[in-house]
Amino acid sequence: MKLSILDQSPLFAGADAKEALEASIELAILADKLGYERYWVAEHHDMQGLASPAPDILLGIIGSKTENIRIGSGAVLLPNYRPYNIAERYRMLAALYPGRVDLGIGRAPGGSAEASIALAGNFLEKVKAMPDYMDELLHFLKDDFSPEHLYSRVTATPVPLVQPQPWLLGTSQRSAQLAVAKKLPYVFGHFMGADNGPEIVAGYQRQAGDQPAIVAVSVLCAETEKEALELAEEARRKRAEQDSSPQADQEEQAEAADKQIIGDRALVQEKLHELQEAYQCNELMVLTKAPTYEARAYSYRQLAEIMNETN
Repeated sequence: MKLSILDQSPLFAGADAKEALEASIELAILADKLGYERYWVAEHHDMQGLASPAPDILLGIIGSKTENIRIGSGAVLLPNYRPYNIAERYRMLAALYPGRVDLGIGRAPGGSAEASIALAGNFLEKVKAMPDYMDELLHFLKDDFSPEHLYSRVTATPVPLVQPQPWLLGTSQRSAQLAVAKKLPYVFGHFMGADNGPEIVAGYQRQAGDQPAIVAVSVLCAETEKEALELAEEARRKRAEQDSSPQADQEEQAEAADKQIIGDRALVQEKLHELQEAYQCNELMVLTKAPTYEARAYSYRQLAEIMNETN
């Protein structure tokens, strides 16, 4: 079983943005030492409890502090940007950290409707154009526009020795089908996705050939089940006090749907294996919602023990 990390750069109670971002960097360093496969950073806008609207900036620092772990976006919300701009940014990261850069792509707004308008104008129109945006981005990464295309003489520089690896992230049948159509590896967000997630991923795997799939899960692990439950309740209470936005409410509802794994190592290992069997995948990406940065790192250390025992 391969395990990876999805980091939302949370601002835990009492922390400022500097502390949150530094904690993300420190967690990435720890993950590299513990043998995690990937460290991906999420994109959110105008969210009271989250500190990272620009994954590529944070990844530039994380890459310089780590040696082996793959780093990437989880995800770049493509309707917010021009594809050329994203190709440049992630090619620059790939030039700095050859063979280690993933470009996770999503289409969610990552914040309120007002924030989306401030960032990208008519967001809904750009969501409709997502397949075209994907094509444009992939052409820039491959340098294979047709000779008659307007961008055939435009290069996304720098040109790295190893291109960033694009992935498509999603939570629905539609995103899985888009990943198949664009011949991209796929990440399914189990922790907030449709209840028929295994069916969606199985359909993707049947059609995608040898393309890999990752399943993202929410996990909080401790030495005892009692401790894990107490940490989860403390985290839930602090989030409720800190952020009452509609997006936060949606995330809490997703957790309430029994999609968060909370327990000691034995219980968590059992649940992760059940998910692995249900989805028929060999890599899980873990999001940990804890009450403190120390508790979050502690949980990932526990998970590393599971990973080492399994492998």
